[in-house]
Amino acid sequence: MQKRRILIMGAAGRDFHNFNVMYRDNATVEVVAFTATQIPDIEGRVYPAELSGKLYPEGIPIFAESELRELIKTLKVDEVVFSYSDVPHTYVMNKASEVIACGATFSLLGASQTMIKSTKPVVAVCAVRTGVGKSQTTRKVCDTLKAMGKKVVAIRHPMPYGDLAAQACQRYATYADLDLHKCTIEEREEFEPHIDRGIIVYAGVDYERILRSAEQEADVIVWDGGNNDTPFYKTDIHITLVDPHRAGHEVLYHPGEANLRMADVIVINKIETAHPDGVNKVRASVAKFNPKAIVIDGASPIFVEDVELMRGKRVLVIEDGPTLTHGEMAYGAGVMAAKKFGAELVDARPYAVGTIKTVFQNYPHMGALLPAMGYGAKQIKELEETIAASPCDAVLIATPIDLRRILKIKQPTTRVRYELQEIGSPTLADVLQKLK
Repeated sequence: MQKRRILIMGAAGRDFHNFNVMYRDNATVEVVAFTATQIPDIEGRVYPAELSGKLYPEGIPIFAESELRELIKTLKVDEVVFSYSDVPHTYVMNKASEVIACGATFSLLGASQTMIKSTKPVVAVCAVRTGVGKSQTTRKVCDTLKAMGKKVVAIRHPMPYGDLAAQACQRYATYADLDLHKCTIEEREEFEPHIDRGIIVYAGVDYERILRSAEQEADVIVWDGGNNDTPFYKTDIHITLVDPHRAGHEVLYHPGEANLRMADVIVINKIETAHPDGVNKVRASVAKFNPKAIVIDGASPIFVEDVELMRGKRVLVIEDGPTLTHGEMAYGAGVMAAKKFGAELVDARPYAVGTIKTVFQNYPHMGALLPAMGYGAKQIKELEETIAASPCDAVLIATPIDLRRILKIKQPTTRVRYELQEIGSPTLADVLQKLK
């Protein structure tokens, strides 16, 4: 029987996982290529033979998604498997139409098909959109489990932007590990807060291998989700965050709506800063699409290190990169803090250089805000140059990590932090008691 020829559309994360669990050792199909988008400079590489298995001794090429139509033709593709996250439903179906018009089948894999079973309890923290507040919720979950006497290991959704074979299974326990693995800003934003709390973090490419390693030193696994993707592991407690600042998005984006429908627990975050209409709208969505879910009301109050650096000053605000870009937010904690303390926002766009300038062009909705983009040493340097050129009295760092650890910033700096606070009951502690 002729093998079915498959192309996987991805963004260096879910696509590799789908391949590993569904196709790597499947002799009835041949994965002829990956395509890549969202993340700079990930196309033009090869998914290496060390990871792709005995059926692919030369590895699998990775192309830019812009070449999709030509690839379907030249590689004689039978089926295209869509495997990335945080895109509108209309975007997914536009891609489906493009694929179908080229003569191939378009498919999506079921969430349960790609989940690996753990020997330990798994708590997953997921979301309906990027930038809803997964990070502070994951921190709260880890702190709560530790207070219950559990040894917690966090496994982070993949961000393999470097040498894929070397990144197959990575363990992070200290800042030295971040340097050892040459972590990008995006990776540091996810790993450092766990390290600060004494939580070991695993990440990489081969999530079966990662899970089995993590199980050796954990009582509970916490899945720290990325974007609005579904978990890679079968969950005992599935927590999904919704955002009243983007009310309605919970049913408009893939695969965030699946997380909404699958969740055991739904956290309505940012209630303290959202309009009541937005809060009511997401409550209605939860009631309609997942009425059995436990609903927790949450706030993410902000704390600024040095308020006086902001009062009446011209301030450059640096926000979390993915939240602004494919998360489509036009503001974050930094903007809210700047407005609260009377700062004037400085527009970084006229001073942006290199790929930072390109990011502004690709995501014009961001306006004056500077996204903390750093997918490699070159882009980190360009971010540093953009900050240095911006005429401001101070820089407000509103990212999950302290950028001063990896960037030289000549202007005075201050930082805004945010943590999850539950409002009323039930709380996450109430929910997590079932793991006792």
